[in-house]
Amino acid sequence: MARALRKNIEGGWYHITARGHNRQAIFLDDGDRTHWIELLAESVERFRMEVHAYVCMDNHYHLLIRTPEANASRAIQWLNTSYGIWWNRRHGQCGGVFQGRFKGVLVEHGAWVVEASLYLHLNPVAVAALALDKAEKSAERRGLRPAPSVAVAKARLGVLRRHAWSSYPAYGGYARAPEWLTTAEIWRRAGGRNKYRELVEHRVRAGREEALWSRLHWGLVLGGEAFAEMMRKGLKVERETAGRRILKRWITWEDVVKAVENVHGGKWVEFCDRHGDWGRDVALWAGRKYGGLSLREAGEKVGGLDYVTVSVAVRRVEQRATQDRTLQAALTKTSDICKKKRYDP
Repeated sequence: MARALRKNIEGGWYHITARGHNRQAIFLDDGDRTHWIELLAESVERFRMEVHAYVCMDNHYHLLIRTPEANASRAIQWLNTSYGIWWNRRHGQCGGVFQGRFKGVLVEHGAWVVEASLYLHLNPVAVAALALDKAEKSAERRGLRPAPSVAVAKARLGVLRRHAWSSYPAYGGYARAPEWLTTAEIWRRAGGRNKYRELVEHRVRAGREEALWSRLHWGLVLGGEAFAEMMRKGLKVERETAGRRILKRWITWEDVVKAVENVHGGKWVEFCDRHGDWGRDVALWAGRKYGGLSLREAGEKVGGLDYVTVSVAVRRVEQRATQDRTLQAALTKTSDICKKKRYDP
């Protein structure tokens, strides 16, 4: 059973790692990996947890999540317990599948989140066969090894892009992202999808690694000194970025509609069913993000859409916003109105 994280924070970002018992494999084949990812997708709906990045390795996994409801411990405990029970039944085993308690590191917002995602996505190539294990990375970082050859760099990129059990192929544009994966936030913080892909693949080609974990405080907090000290003192994180407080409450669907009407410049009944109009999809996005609606609940609010259609609509509007400045501005303005309503009901 997982020990509760030291900090379960509303809107908190976490890097989660769990390893197999005695470092043994927890993913023996693609069937194992597929089922774990299915459970991960279910946890998004069940706990309203945002999954921003993930990777399955043979004997461990990594996640980068955000928890609007301050329930990281409960969500990961459910994920590991559910997978462990299933894995034992499938493979005719008994006992603990995971090595004790999972490790959860609270990550500061901003650039720290991007760096944590880069570290996570580089795991598939951080192996001795590609000269990127810990010893080799340390040697290259200190200038004790030459830069990787073109062939080695090409091999690294091939592994990275083809690793099907990672969110990187979706981030890099090499595969379609699952509907439950949140990508727009990391892209935005990195400067866009293309910029993010450049960041990852430059590090793979160069064989260099930022000394990310040297900034880990007490094994529990990743970030700057001020953020770490605030966590040490047991204070609540009151701002995710300058002038932005952690969200405290869900708002009503009526509040969401009013926010979208304000940004759109028209009445809901005039544009909600208009073909090609972004208003309905922005409302679905805001209803999920700030209204705490499930996919089914959101679908009911707009006339009975099924949950798959709602999921596609939300994902579509997030992806379009990365390329469409007008839509990005609409999302930003709607978000600002909704957040203000949550602070001042």
